[in-house]
Amino acid sequence: MATKFKIKKGDQVMIIAGDDKGKTGEVLQILTKKDAVIVAGCKTAKKAVKPSEQNKEGGFDNVEMPIHISNVKKVEA
Repeated sequence: MATKFKIKKGDQVMIIAGDDKGKTGEVLQILTKKDAVIVAGCKTAKKAVKPSEQNKEGGFDNVEMPIHISNVKKVEA
């Protein structure tokens, strides 16, 4: 059964634990099976990208990683 969260997509949240503690951002995606959220501009990681027809050069791309729902709190906008 799916878990219900008080945080929704598009809400402003503040990171309360981890490396990005104190940063605020918008929720881009909610991962209910992992009990995690993806916040814009927080917990970014570099991901290697292979060259393809769309991306001729390849290289590295910054990607937001999931943060556990217990490490964020909703902020009034």
